[in-house]
Amino acid sequence: MKIETTTETPNRQLPRASLRSLLKQVHRDQRGAVSLETILIIGAIAIPILIFLIKFGWPRIKDYFNQGLDELEESGSDAANNRI
Repeated sequence: MKIETTTETPNRQLPRASLRSLLKQVHRDQRGAVSLETILIIGAIAIPILIFLIKFGWPRIKDYFNQGLDELEESGSDAANNRI
């Protein structure tokens, strides 16, 4: 990797790599490739499942919870009426 230096202050030199050399280094670096591929595969599997659940399963889930909330409200009002 070629490192160029630039002088901003008379006593201090800062290393500065060219954009081309940084891109080459990133392209050659294979660390994390397996993790990235695994994440992409999991996403490719999970997204269709989520779409299916939202499209077809959500109305059933929503009705189930709304029914439970309605029953809870009824039993709460029954309990309040019996106390009086």
